[in-house]
Amino acid sequence: MQNRHAPPTPDEPGEPTSPPGDATADRQPPALTRRTLLAGAVTAAGTAALGPWAHPMSPAPVPQGATAAPTAPVAPADPSRVPGLPSAALGTRSPFEAPALAPTGVTMGASYTPLQALQGTITPSDLHFQRHHNGIPVIDPARYELLVHGLVERPLVFTLDDLRRFPPATRIVCVECSGNGRAAYRAPKPDMTPQVVDGLTSTSEWTGVPVATVLREAGLRRGAAWVLAEGGDAAVMSRSIPLEKMQEDALLAYAQNGEPLRMANGYPVRLLLPGFEGNMNVKWLRRLEVNARPTMTRQETSRYTDPLPGGKSRLFSFVMDVKSLITAPAHPTRLSGAGWWPVTGLAWSGRGRITRVDVSTDGGRSWAAAELTAPVLPLAHTRFVHMWRWDGRAARLMSRAVDETGAAQPTLAQFRAARGPATDYHFNYVRAWDVAADGQVSFAVDE
Repeated sequence: MQNRHAPPTPDEPGEPTSPPGDATADRQPPALTRRTLLAGAVTAAGTAALGPWAHPMSPAPVPQGATAAPTAPVAPADPSRVPGLPSAALGTRSPFEAPALAPTGVTMGASYTPLQALQGTITPSDLHFQRHHNGIPVIDPARYELLVHGLVERPLVFTLDDLRRFPPATRIVCVECSGNGRAAYRAPKPDMTPQVVDGLTSTSEWTGVPVATVLREAGLRRGAAWVLAEGGDAAVMSRSIPLEKMQEDALLAYAQNGEPLRMANGYPVRLLLPGFEGNMNVKWLRRLEVNARPTMTRQETSRYTDPLPGGKSRLFSFVMDVKSLITAPAHPTRLSGAGWWPVTGLAWSGRGRITRVDVSTDGGRSWAAAELTAPVLPLAHTRFVHMWRWDGRAARLMSRAVDETGAAQPTLAQFRAARGPATDYHFNYVRAWDVAADGQVSFAVDE
């Protein structure tokens, strides 16, 4: 395989750009001429003419050796009077918008999607939640390989180019970490935002090759019933997956929202299992081993086994439960006054399509059906909205989703009775937000 070398890096600031020994490096600057003076005068005059209309996004000169202090973005009073910014290699967000994953610097743990900052249902790729088991691996796509072996007729190795030669499939589905909502259940606090409460879920448009396609290429042998999926990260994350699911709708995804996967999201190839808990959607996929039974890896025994009351445990709780979350109004919002306010949020289910979301503005005493914003897709986030006329008094906002199987979100009391205080995954009970008389919104913690 041909080696690909990284391009040379640019010279460091302040370093000479001439080759060593080049006589030009020691030359003095050229003498000023009438032509250069005129050109400088024209530039200065143009800048002076703009005066207060100089584009606010243009970097201000910084004295040598000084560090530019961060400043808040400023827009001109009339943008139609100012030449716009030039194009760049990549489009950027407005400096007035700064959504961010949090926390950062994580190698073992999670970074949460800012659900309260998003509109619609698609999560921008760079804001997709992240679950780290041992950091983000750096993988050269030219050297990437996927091994398919085990109970197959023909063990095969696929390169990234090999996978891209198969007819692609595209699916819009959400991925949710099975531990999403743990902090809000175990240690709820009024100052929790939607990002902290349930920010380990994201919806994207995924493109790749159906797993069924590569399994068909390899040929399944008698007795095949499970597939071990193994990642190429330093944790060697691996999970056993029923063969039926792999043949139904599993995807070897190499693109997300129209571009190659972001590194943290599994670049160059990840497994996508619509509706299944996030840890099974193995990132940086490097191996599929077809087996007769589950492998019982470390992750699916000690880590992703859910303790229940009575000394029991839930094993292989693959499918994510029906769920919803109000993302606005939510903490840290403060409503500016009585009147009409949209109560909006997201609902989703690993069992199919959302059929109804009810919203309560009186703590669950009464419910009203919210409007579902089209398109309502199965196994993906669905946006709901309910117009609420706030009278200026304290209120409690809640949402309750129902999916096409008839499953509905339980109350917190029902969930706690069934799962117990030590349960660790699939927190799908009804969440609530309190609105104080002064308009301050906080996460409800006293149910």
